Amino acid sequence: MAEQLFYVFGGIGMFLMGMKVMTSALREAAGTQLQAVLTRFTTTPLTGVISGGLTTAAIQSSSATTVMTVGFVGAGLLTMSQALGVIYGANIGTTATGWLVSLLGFKLKLGTMAMALLFPASLLDLLGRGGWARAGRMLAGLCLLLIGLDLMQAGMKDVSDILHPEMLPSGSVLGLLALAALGAGLTVVMQSSSAAMALALVMIQSGAISLTQAIAIVAGMNIGTTCTALLASLGGSLPMRQTAVANLLFNIATSLLVVPVMMFGLGALQDVADRTNAMTAILVFHTGFNMVGAMLFLPITAQFARFINWLLPEAPKDTLIDLDRALLSDPAMSLLTVQAALETLTHRVYGAMASALQEPSDYRGIAALAPCHAGLAEVEVFLADIRLTADDAKQEAALSALLHQTDHLLRLLERLTQTGRIAVLKEDPLLRRPALITGAVLRRLVEASSKATDRARLRRIETLVSQRKERHRRALLLGEHAGLYDLSEVFAHTDAMRWLSRSLHHLERLEHYRNATSVVLPVASKSS
Repeated sequence: MAEQLFYVFGGIGMFLMGMKVMTSALREAAGTQLQAVLTRFTTTPLTGVISGGLTTAAIQSSSATTVMTVGFVGAGLLTMSQALGVIYGANIGTTATGWLVSLLGFKLKLGTMAMALLFPASLLDLLGRGGWARAGRMLAGLCLLLIGLDLMQAGMKDVSDILHPEMLPSGSVLGLLALAALGAGLTVVMQSSSAAMALALVMIQSGAISLTQAIAIVAGMNIGTTCTALLASLGGSLPMRQTAVANLLFNIATSLLVVPVMMFGLGALQDVADRTNAMTAILVFHTGFNMVGAMLFLPITAQFARFINWLLPEAPKDTLIDLDRALLSDPAMSLLTVQAALETLTHRVYGAMASALQEPSDYRGIAALAPCHAGLAEVEVFLADIRLTADDAKQEAALSALLHQTDHLLRLLERLTQTGRIAVLKEDPLLRRPALITGAVLRRLVEASSKATDRARLRRIETLVSQRKERHRRALLLGEHAGLYDLSEVFAHTDAMRWLSRSLHHLERLEHYRNATSVVLPVASKSS
């Protein structure tokens, strides 16, 4: 008997390891495209449901999708309402794992084939590079998952001789609650609702639990799976905690649907079990009540978001940006967080500079840039603490671009303290027009999404001013020699010309690196 229990626990462990390896490889293969899907196409709660469901089905982990969503909210890339849609979809998408396990492990019985494929898959992972290595890890993870499922089934055959449905509570409300608590506890311990679901399928297939008991256990698993997101939000920003709590409350409310199912739908599920098998009935229930929960919550998403904001109110912010250091554990999320923060700071600086380079000049924005200095200091510290994934060229390129952005933004801020240069530019007939055009371009960059035409226009203005600089300087010196200007005017106009030239250089470089970041981090294009 002890040996059979070892088979069950060993099978669970192997299943968990297989899920971890496969999910990690799938996430790595999807890369930033997965993040782009979650943010770029999550414009409403409904599209959030679709993108959340597809993402979870693709990476086979609702916890991974939820944790990613919590991070996006913390980074300011998703609003609460958008994140709620993703959470609804993640609960639907996670049911795909149960169907996959049922098909491959129970119906096709690919456990023996998985044994044969595990060796070449492992070699491909060890000896391959790039995409081939990821493919090997995905296949090896799937093989471990199926082998683990076989071990669970083998161990449960003899365990079912001792464990009977009559030994577990059933029928009463307290009994169902105890089974739901058991399901939640299993999921919390395993940190994987998919593994807990696989165990439930094995138990019902072996006759260790009844259909009613399995329904209660699966409903509890839906609550237990929220533990990962709650742990990820600990020590995080308020939006992260709000999203994690919203995920918990939604899953609790959805799991309460088990009550009407027990009262009115048990006969229909038993009919499905009689026509097919009990596993299919459980999978239909799992998918069905998650879909119904999403449909019930979709129309009230805005009200639900307001309730979460009331439950966990936001304190007044005393900083322009909020870089959550809890996100440093995920390099990709850290980079996205910095990008979002730099977008906020850049827009504030651009707006201030645009107001100063207009007619008449408005220097109030420049006078209020102190939070930008503090924000950039925070960004520098945060960037220094990011630890990239080994051999990830995209992350390296993104970090390099973000460092350059930070550097040029710092230098531009220093330039903006010299407001006297701007007044001189307005008086210079040769530099007045380029200065006003620069202000107009910056205003468009703030008010609308950044366009290639505006970047090209900045480059042209920078080139024009650079070409005129030496010629204009010589003209000023000749004018001074002829008595048209005094020496202080020559110096003032020369300094203003140099100020405009260097400022344009920083602006052009900022736009270059903003664009470079949006290429390697597609999510950034949403805010750039």
